[in-house]
Amino acid sequence: MSIVFVKDNQVVTDSLTIARSFDKEHARVMRDIRELECSEEFRVGNFAESTYINEQQREYPKYIISEQGFTFLVMGYTGSDAMRFKESYIKEFHSMKEKIRNNVQVLDEKQSLIESMKLTIATSERQDKTEKKLIALESKVDEQITLDYGEQRSLQKAVAKRVYHFTEDKQEASKLFRQAYREIKDRFAVASYKDVKRKDLEAATNYINNWIPKRVA
Repeated sequence: MSIVFVKDNQVVTDSLTIARSFDKEHARVMRDIRELECSEEFRVGNFAESTYINEQQREYPKYIISEQGFTFLVMGYTGSDAMRFKESYIKEFHSMKEKIRNNVQVLDEKQSLIESMKLTIATSERQDKTEKKLIALESKVDEQITLDYGEQRSLQKAVAKRVYHFTEDKQEASKLFRQAYREIKDRFAVASYKDVKRKDLEAATNYINNWIPKRVA
C-alpha cells in the first residue's frame, strides 16, 4: 500500500497512514500534530483537517499532511523502525513528485504541440486565403491586360494573310482590311484591335483565320 498519494496535484500523506507506518495509535498522532510547536501559518499550510469512515461506517477526523508537515512531525520519532519508515516516506515523496513532474511535462509538451498545430493550421489558412486573393487579383489583372506590341503585330499579320487570301488588288484589299478590323472590334467589344485583351489573342487569331469577307460569303 502506498504511504503517500496525490491530492489537488500535491504529494501528501495522512495521519492514519503515519499511525500505521510508525505503529502508533491514530489518536496519539493527532495529539502530536495538535501539540506541535510551530506557527499557526505553518500548521494551516501543512496539516489540513479532513475526515475518514472507519469499519463501523463512522466518521472520524484525520489530517492530510504535506511533505514539510510530515518532516516536522516525525523528526522526533526514534528507533530503527522509525528511521526505516522515514527513509521510505522520503523516497515515496520524491518518487511521486517525479511522476507528477513528468506528467506535467508530458501535458505541457502535448499542449505545446497542440498550440503549434493550431498556429500552423491558422497560418496555413491565412496563407491559403492570401494566395486565393492574390490569384483572384492576378486573374482580374490578366483579364484587363491588352496586347503588347509583338502580339499586335502577330494579329496584324494574321489579318494581312487572311485578306490577301481573298484578293491581291490593293484597293479591294484596303476595304477588306477595314472590314476585318471592324469585325474584330465588334466581335471583342473594343475600340481598336490594339485593345483586344491578351487572354483573347488566341480567340481573335482563330477568328481571323476563319474569317470570310461579306462580299465572298
